[in-house]
Amino acid sequence: MYQFFVEDDQIGEDTIRVIGSDVNHMKNVLRMKPGERVRISNQNGRDFLCSVEALHDDEVILHIEKKDIPGTELPAKIYLFQGIPKGERMETVIEKAVELGVYEIIPVAMKYCVVKLDEKKAEKKVARWQEIARSAAKQSKRSIIPKIHPLMSFQEAAAYAKECDRRLVPYENEEGMAATARAFEGLAGVGSISVFIGPEGGFAGEEINALRADFQVISLGRRILRTDTASITMMSMLMIELERSLTNGSIF
Repeated sequence: MYQFFVEDDQIGEDTIRVIGSDVNHMKNVLRMKPGERVRISNQNGRDFLCSVEALHDDEVILHIEKKDIPGTELPAKIYLFQGIPKGERMETVIEKAVELGVYEIIPVAMKYCVVKLDEKKAEKKVARWQEIARSAAKQSKRSIIPKIHPLMSFQEAAAYAKECDRRLVPYENEEGMAATARAFEGLAGVGSISVFIGPEGGFAGEEINALRADFQVISLGRRILRTDTASITMMSMLMIELERSLTNGSIF
């Protein structure tokens, strides 16, 4: 079953209108026919089970079969603060983090980032990254499209991250897994989690020291992980723990 996103003004009492580029995708790429079922979500996380009623040149009309069907979001909002990596690694982080349930992704300019983006380049990158997030959200049947924030400085990002209920920083020089186990305890009922990932050059000394005051610094093991691997590892661990917390289980 395919997934699409709509705005609130496209949702009626018994029907939903699909407009824009999704019309061509449904008609000419997927070659959908009347009667086929689709999953529709709005940006408030409401989910609908629909069937295709009519396909026109500029819109597709869907009949609502069920409203507020079970969603796919995690019970806590995860905010991923990602030190900008080089090449296509940021695109990989976004795609996989969206699949794993991230709520927002915040690109962060840090001291040892290999890539330096000026304002114009950053705007273009963020626009592309948002499209990658949208595509990944459709593929993984998310109930929302995670937001990709404009590029933040380290200071801006640290201040924003402190607003979350649980704040985690995996650090390559941290030793032992006891702190990691403690950090993942009691996630049931936690509303928001911030995860701060350093860039390819790692955290600068002053950056990790600044984070220690308000964040739990943890280890991901004895191996040195690439920045994109660290992000995906943290998202995977959190996803499993949050899903299992719904049934009082634990990965530790």
